[in-house]
Amino acid sequence: MAKVTIIGATGNVGSFAAHTISEIPHVHEVLLIGRPGREEFLEGCCRDLADSFAARGTHVRPMYSTRIADVEGSDIIVCTAGVPRRPEQDRNDLAVENAKIIAETAEIAGQRAPDSHLFIVTNPVDIMTAVALRYSGMEPRQVFGLGTHLDSMRLKSLIADYFKVHVSEVHTRIIGEHGESMVPLWSATTIGGIRICNLPTFSGLPAREMMDTVRSGGRSIIKNKGATIYGPGEAIATLVRTVLGDENRILTVSSYIKSEIHGIGEVCIGVPARINRKGVFPIPIRLEESEVAGFQASVEKIRAITADVLEQLERTHTAGDHKERRV
Repeated sequence: MAKVTIIGATGNVGSFAAHTISEIPHVHEVLLIGRPGREEFLEGCCRDLADSFAARGTHVRPMYSTRIADVEGSDIIVCTAGVPRRPEQDRNDLAVENAKIIAETAEIAGQRAPDSHLFIVTNPVDIMTAVALRYSGMEPRQVFGLGTHLDSMRLKSLIADYFKVHVSEVHTRIIGEHGESMVPLWSATTIGGIRICNLPTFSGLPAREMMDTVRSGGRSIIKNKGATIYGPGEAIATLVRTVLGDENRILTVSSYIKSEIHGIGEVCIGVPARINRKGVFPIPIRLEESEVAGFQASVEKIRAITADVLEQLERTHTAGDHKERRV
C-alpha cells in the first residue's frame, strides 16, 4: 500500500486530485501539504475527504501538514504548488516565480524521500520538471511532469466527437511543450486500430482548428470558471495509478530525454514514456519530417527558457550544496 503526498493541496487542483487519487486501490494514505497559516482549511479538507471515503466505502487515511519535510515515506509526491495562471498569461510567464518554489520543494523532497517519485504539475510544467530534477538530486526516471498528457486527452476527445466514435477507440498523442509549440502526432493517430490517414473522412478533418482548441483549452477554462480543476485532477490520478499499479502503460509526460527522438534531447519535455513502479522511461520513436521539425523547434524553445531559469536560480538559490544535479 502506498502513501501519496500532494504539495500545494490548498489549491483547486491539489484538493481535487486528493479525491481522485483516493480512488486508487493501491493508496492507503493521502497527505495534504499546504502553506503555514492554512491549517484550518487543510483540516477541513481532510474531514470532508474522510466523509467522502466513508460514503464511498474507501479505507484511505487523509492527513495534513504544513511541513514539506513530512513527505518522508511517500511513494509519490505530487507537486501542484505555485502561482496560478491568469487568463491573459502564457504558462511561461510564471517560470521564474514558480521555479523558486519548485527548487526548494524538490530539494527537501530529495533529502527526505529520495526513493520516491516526484510528479510535477506546476506550470510551466516542462521547465518545472527540469528544475525539480536539478534540485532534488533524484534519477531522471524518478522525476516527471504532467506534460502533454492532458493535451493528448483533449485532442482525443475532439477526434472522437468528429468521427462519432467512443473515445476509447481513439489513440493519439501530442509531444513537445505543454504550450504553444506542442506537436500533434497525426502519423501515430488511430481509430479502432486504423491509421487515421487511411480513413476516407480524414481529408476533411479540421486539424488546425482542433489544435487551436487544444492550445487554448486551459486559457478558455480559466477565463470562464477561474481555474482548470477536473481535467488535471483526473489526469494526475491516471498517472499516479499507472506508477503504483506497475502498469507499463505508454503515456505522454514531461521527462528528461537525451537523444531518444531523432537525436534531439538534453531537455525535459513531453514525450511518450513507459511508466511503471520503477519510474518513467522515454520511448525511442521515429516521426514524419514535419513532426521532427516541429518537435525540434519546441525543444529549442523549452531548452532556452530552462537554461535561463536555471541560471537565475543559481544566482539566487542558497539552500545548500547541489552536487547531485543532473540537468
